[in-house]
Amino acid sequence: MNRAVKIIGALLLAGVAVVAVRTATFAPKGVADASGITLAEATAFDVDAAAERLGAAVRFQTVSHQDIAENKPEEWAKLQSWLITAYPRFHAAATREIVGDRSLMYRWEGSDTAAQPIIVMAHQDVVPVTPGTEQDWKHPPFAGKIAEGAVWGRGSIDDKGSLIGLFEALEGLAASGFKPKRTIYLVAGHDEEAGGSGAVAAAEVLAKRGVKALFTIDEGAAIITDAPVINAPAILIGIAEKGYATLKVEAPATGGHSSMPPKEIGTVNLAKAVVAIHQHQFPGKLEGPAQGMIEVLMGRAGGLPKVAVANRWLFDGMITRMMMANPSSAAMLHTTIAPTMLSGSPKENVLPQTATAMINYRLAPGDMPDDILKRAGEAVGDLPVKLSLNDRTRPPSTVSSTESEGWKLIRAAAESEAKGAPVAPYLVVAGTDSRAMSGVSTDVYRFQPIKLKTSETGMIHGTNEHISLDNLARMIRFYSRLIATAAG
Repeated sequence: MNRAVKIIGALLLAGVAVVAVRTATFAPKGVADASGITLAEATAFDVDAAAERLGAAVRFQTVSHQDIAENKPEEWAKLQSWLITAYPRFHAAATREIVGDRSLMYRWEGSDTAAQPIIVMAHQDVVPVTPGTEQDWKHPPFAGKIAEGAVWGRGSIDDKGSLIGLFEALEGLAASGFKPKRTIYLVAGHDEEAGGSGAVAAAEVLAKRGVKALFTIDEGAAIITDAPVINAPAILIGIAEKGYATLKVEAPATGGHSSMPPKEIGTVNLAKAVVAIHQHQFPGKLEGPAQGMIEVLMGRAGGLPKVAVANRWLFDGMITRMMMANPSSAAMLHTTIAPTMLSGSPKENVLPQTATAMINYRLAPGDMPDDILKRAGEAVGDLPVKLSLNDRTRPPSTVSSTESEGWKLIRAAAESEAKGAPVAPYLVVAGTDSRAMSGVSTDVYRFQPIKLKTSETGMIHGTNEHISLDNLARMIRFYSRLIATAAG
C-alpha cells in the first residue's frame, strides 16, 4: 500500500512539474512578431477635412437592397465622379477602370516589376436602414453629420470609413511625391453587401493579367478594447472567414381546408425537420484561427488561463466548453446553424401544399457545403422533406499565414496604433469581398485599425452607426504607414 501511495505521489508530482514547466515556457506557436519591420512615417493630413469628405461620401445612398431593382445606380455614379474630384493627386498617379458593372480598380504602377504587388480593399455599398427606425437615429442616417467628435451615418464604418481612409492615405502619398516600388492595387467593390460580384470580377481581371500579390487587406476585424479573456485592448487580425450557405427545407403535403386536417400536415413535418436539424449541431473544435486567438489571449491573461492554454493536453475540453457556452466565441469554433425564414399557407384557414424553411449556415474552416446536406440528412432521417442548397453557397476561405511578410507588415502598422496590445489571429464570422482575392494573393487579411468596445460593434448594420474622428485619423495613419512601408 505504501509503495502504491508513493508511486501515485510521484506521478502527481511529475504531472505538476510538467504543467509548471509548460506554463513557464509557453508561447503561442506560429504567430510571428513584427521584428525587422521599420515603419515609414504617415504623411500629413487634416482629419477635419477628411471627416467632411467622409460625410460627403455617406450622403451618396449607395444602398444594396435585397431586391436589386430598388438600388439606385446613379448614386454609385455620383460617388465615383466625386472621388475623382476629391482626390486629384491619386487619380493623376494611378490608372482607374470600372469592372463588374460598378466596381472600381486602381493601379499605381511600381518601379520594381519583379516585386509582388499589394492589394488594398474597401467597398462602396452599404446596407439599408431598417424601415421605421429612422427616427431612432441621433442624426439622419444619410446626412453625413459631423457631431460629438464623430461622423454619423450609414456606412461611416462599414465600409466608407475604410474607403475614405484609403483614399486619404493614397492622396497624401501621391501629394508627397511618393514613388512606389511595388505596384499598388485599390479595389473598391460595388456590391459587397449583396454577394460581392464586383470583387469577383476584379479578381478575374487580375488573374488574367497574372497578378499574384504579396498580400490583400480588407475590412473584417479591429482593435477591440475589451477583448475576451483579458478584458483589455487586443489587435485582432482576420486570417480567414467562414463560408456561407442556406439550406432550403421543403415539406410537401396535401392542401385543403384547415377544418379537416389530414394526419400528415406539411407544417408539422417541417417543424420537426427544422428542430431536428438545429439540434444536430456541428461540434466545436479548438483549431485554426480560433486556436491562435485563444493561445495569444489566454497566454497574455496569465494565471489560470495561461496554465490551461499551455497544457491543452489536460484542459482542452474545459477550454472548448467554456468557449462554446458563449454565442460569439462559439461561432469561431464551429459551423453555425440558424433557421431564419418560414413560409407556408397564404391564409390562416388553408393547409399549405408546401411548407418551406430557410436555414442559414456559416461554415467554419474544414467544413464544406456537402457536409451540410449530409448532416441535415442524418438529422431528418425518414421525415418527408426535401433538402437543397441555394446558389449563393460558398466554402470557407483559405487560412492565411501568421508568419509571412504580409502578416508582419500589417502587424507592425497595427501595433503603432495600439502600443502594447497583444496581436492575435481571428476568424471573421461574416463575409468580405477579400475572399475573392485568395487566388491572386499569397495571403489575405481582414482588419480595420479602429478601436471599438465589443458593445459598439452592434451599430455596424444597426442604428446610429458612426466613426469617431480619432478612429478616422487612426485609419488614415495606418493605411499611409502600411502602404508606404510595404510598397516603398
